[in-house]
Amino acid sequence: MTAIDFKRFFGKMAPSPSSPVRVMAKETAIVASHINLVYRNGGEEFNALQDVSLTVKSGEVHLLMGPSGSGKTTLLSILAGLLTPTSGQVHLLGEEITQFSRPRLAAFRLQHLGFIFQGFNLFPALTACENVEVAFHLKGTHQARRQAIELLDQVGLADRCNHRPQALSGGQKQRVAIARALAGNPQLIMADEPTAALDSQNGHAIIELLRSLAKTSGRTVLIVTHDPRILDVADRVTDLEDGKIVTKLTKAKPGQQ
Repeated sequence: MTAIDFKRFFGKMAPSPSSPVRVMAKETAIVASHINLVYRNGGEEFNALQDVSLTVKSGEVHLLMGPSGSGKTTLLSILAGLLTPTSGQVHLLGEEITQFSRPRLAAFRLQHLGFIFQGFNLFPALTACENVEVAFHLKGTHQARRQAIELLDQVGLADRCNHRPQALSGGQKQRVAIARALAGNPQLIMADEPTAALDSQNGHAIIELLRSLAKTSGRTVLIVTHDPRILDVADRVTDLEDGKIVTKLTKAKPGQQ
């Protein structure tokens, strides 16, 4: 499956400020139950995901790993509400999003979910600051410029605010993408191969930044990756192969065996 794109993720409708989607903070941020996705082509069927169940706790960094074609990005697309499973349920922050209408789902994503795209998906004609402002405008947030500058400062790019993407390195582009994903303080952050285009040093710095956000602000971070270099920053790891979960690993905390 191709990388998720910016317009597809945010949808066409911003939530109305007068009627926000309301959710309660939960100890468990994501629950996927018996997810199946079947593609049909004529008389042939392809099982992209088979009976996948997954739980992601609030405030943790959780990796979805596996080889290309294992179903990682497909599962992430379902968890983000971009694909509808053939069967199964997805609960985010206590809400079953598989029952939402398209407008309500778009509103939920805008309010509660930040997404970091594999290919950055920055608008080339806009500056770094303007790329972050876009998300604030979609969310109907006032003082977008000031808040965009604050987020760029948080990711160490305040001095690159007026630079366009072509003047930024791969690591800097990814930091702009992270700043955009943080617009509006979403409770959930999902990232699709955030280190794929980065060298080891920049890749690890990006993941450390995401881990810091999870631990200091209680955000939940779910990362799709095939990069074993970032295993040390995860609280839990789930491995997929051929559309099935084959391994679930909870990493021991300091002082635990």
